[in-house]
Amino acid sequence: MLNLTVLVSGGGTNLQAVIDAIASGEITDTRIGLVISNKKDAYALTRAKDAGIETLYLSPKDFENREDYDKAMIGAIDEKGTDLIVLAGFLVVLSPEFTDHYRGKIINIHPSLIPSFCGNGYYGLKVHEKVLERGVKVTGATVHFVDSGTDTGPIIMQKAVSVKNNDTAQILQRRVMEEAEWIILPKVINAIAHGNVRLEEKKAYVIE
Repeated sequence: MLNLTVLVSGGGTNLQAVIDAIASGEITDTRIGLVISNKKDAYALTRAKDAGIETLYLSPKDFENREDYDKAMIGAIDEKGTDLIVLAGFLVVLSPEFTDHYRGKIINIHPSLIPSFCGNGYYGLKVHEKVLERGVKVTGATVHFVDSGTDTGPIIMQKAVSVKNNDTAQILQRRVMEEAEWIILPKVINAIAHGNVRLEEKKAYVIE
């Protein structure tokens, strides 16, 4: 049984996609043991509570230094016997000490086709605004392992989404979620649960 801890900051739409996929049987042999948010009022916490999942609020602002915050996070995550950490719209930059501690055990969902429109400053609606500004015709989403960089870890799975002429950033954000994010994140988690993802130094593979 793959035991997940999901880290969130906002509305929790990707968290809900994972909850629903587990409930429907799209993801098997997997449970969410804990949801952690750095924001006390994040609606993702309500989604988790409604699903009977334990929640925890931990913010770097409440700690004297980053080392103490990392220790609190690691303690909570390890206490739950976590096998995989899922970043689902988590807007705290993880320290190298944290990512090194969980090397190969953290995945993130990013709303573009990495390496396009990613890195520092590219999150949430800003990604889609930049996509429209640049005038690209295809965008999408990426699930990748997390390393000490920003969106630089090995790519596990991607899915493309067409950009339409009348798109706004909000419309495009919704389409990327519906047509890509909510599809590939459950697929990757299920693949990991069944030992079907291979991680090498700079590349990752899904075994079909």
